[in-house]
Amino acid sequence: MKKITVIIPCYNEASAIAAVISKFPKAKIAAADYALEIIVIDNNSSDNTSQVARKAGATVIFEPNRGKGNAVRSGFYAVSPDTDYVVMLDGDDTYAPEEIMRLIEPIESDFAKVIIGSRMFGRMNEGSMRAFNKFGNRMYSQLVRAGYNIAVNDVLTGYYAWSMEVVEQIRPYLSATDFTIEMELITKMARLGYQIYCVPISYEQRLGDSSLKPIRDGSRIMRTYVRNLRWHPASEKLRVTDRLKSANVIPQDLVDDYQLEARQ
Repeated sequence: MKKITVIIPCYNEASAIAAVISKFPKAKIAAADYALEIIVIDNNSSDNTSQVARKAGATVIFEPNRGKGNAVRSGFYAVSPDTDYVVMLDGDDTYAPEEIMRLIEPIESDFAKVIIGSRMFGRMNEGSMRAFNKFGNRMYSQLVRAGYNIAVNDVLTGYYAWSMEVVEQIRPYLSATDFTIEMELITKMARLGYQIYCVPISYEQRLGDSSLKPIRDGSRIMRTYVRNLRWHPASEKLRVTDRLKSANVIPQDLVDDYQLEARQ
């Protein structure tokens, strides 16, 4: 039996999170011979998101530093090593948990190691995305296709599926604390050499208010896009080992080996 771990970053989603958890097709997943674990990352909510999520059957971890990027990165490190596939979606009931296997199947069949759920060519219900946000998403997606040579059409989606090896490789390189996390994920996975493909998904109008600020967060997303055009994992490894070396965290011979590997 293979294992799927779902991570759900949440901030003040007490009104929606139980519905999200209940909609996962648990019987269908079990019949396909998968185990399922659902982890909710409470991003320091001021409501009772944690209590509602636990009552609905999820494992809950607490991330005190607010910001979606902080929650996602905590979720990545909370995934147990026996996981085969990792899925992420938001806790606001805009994405359809019922469609989870649509994202898992291409990975299971070795078609790809990263699949994203595309709202732009899926079933986007009325009122689910503002025209300004839709325009911005299309613009960013076109820029990513041109700048990073990957075939994506919804770079700001919150619905992802990865093989566990991708999560293990990408998580040390993530630093985003806010809504730039999706752009960082897409661009750094592209720089790591992963092909990323889309499947159409459904998208509903969210319950409650969104924390996303289109102008402010949009400019930060653009800066992330530009900055990561020059990013390479080897340079990141060198920076990490320089910090480890100065802190005397690991022996010098291991630092030297790691730096050599990074330069090759």
